[in-house]
Amino acid sequence: MSVVPEPGGIPEAYESRIEASGHAVSLESISKAHWQACSDITRRNGRTFYFASQLLPPQARRAVHAVYAYCRIADDYADRVDEGGVDWARRQLAAWEAELDQPFHDVAIAFSAVRHHYGIDSALARDLLTGVRSDLDARCFANWDTLRHYCYQVAGTVGLMVAPILGCGPTALSQAEAMGIGMQLTNIVRDVGEDAAIGRVYLPDEDLDRFGVDRDELLRGNVTGDFQGLLAFEIARARALYQEAERGIPSLSPWAQFAVLASAKLYGQILDSVEAQHYDVMTKRAHVTTPRKVASMPRVAMSLAAIQARSRLGGLS
Repeated sequence: MSVVPEPGGIPEAYESRIEASGHAVSLESISKAHWQACSDITRRNGRTFYFASQLLPPQARRAVHAVYAYCRIADDYADRVDEGGVDWARRQLAAWEAELDQPFHDVAIAFSAVRHHYGIDSALARDLLTGVRSDLDARCFANWDTLRHYCYQVAGTVGLMVAPILGCGPTALSQAEAMGIGMQLTNIVRDVGEDAAIGRVYLPDEDLDRFGVDRDELLRGNVTGDFQGLLAFEIARARALYQEAERGIPSLSPWAQFAVLASAKLYGQILDSVEAQHYDVMTKRAHVTTPRKVASMPRVAMSLAAIQARSRLGGLS
């Protein structure tokens, strides 16, 4: 479901009200309607993220919804480029970036309040927008380094923006970034077929060549070479990122640790689902059902207890 205005540009009245509204806003000044707009977008578009966020206290939950919703709207502009055209998407993204300084939209206002309250650098949001804009141009990723940088832009930044909301100290920021990158790589693996249908291949050329997978054939919806081996390789890479992220769990506020670990484990289950459907990501979309998410919570609690115990003993291994 789309969360952005219809193609055709932002109305003149909307633009003028953006210009007139620039001011810092506090959490206390945000209405229920602002928070609800953020929650609705998160619930509709990020089901796993939304499920995990329900494990947070109300203020933190509202804040992470505001971060997600702002980023999701930006991403939706790029995803709808076929409807409105590249120039339309660029105009919308420029206007959406302007709302970082002069918020008017309900989501932008809530996001502004969250940034001011938690000291979140707007440069992270601008990095995300740079990554989203790059999707408007046909591009390839030569190797993991270039793909990782893209994943940092569109998702690692989200981990870094959410980190202060969850009480993450500066020593664990690299783990917060790894969490976001792992989630984005999970999305890339899950969505290979959907992305190919709109002319995008995010898997690195170096990896495609290694496993004999032809990019052009992939764009036509055909798999060649050792496609399963390729996905298994990327899945192992994503799991390593989640393992890295788990090292930062003890640095979070105690009330945030379970929710963050749950998020990592649930995203990891998407990778399990890809494996369970024999790596068929061209005709099927891997997902985790709500009952399965609920059923996994006791295992998450056990994993958290083990992480906390190892932390008390002097570190994670």
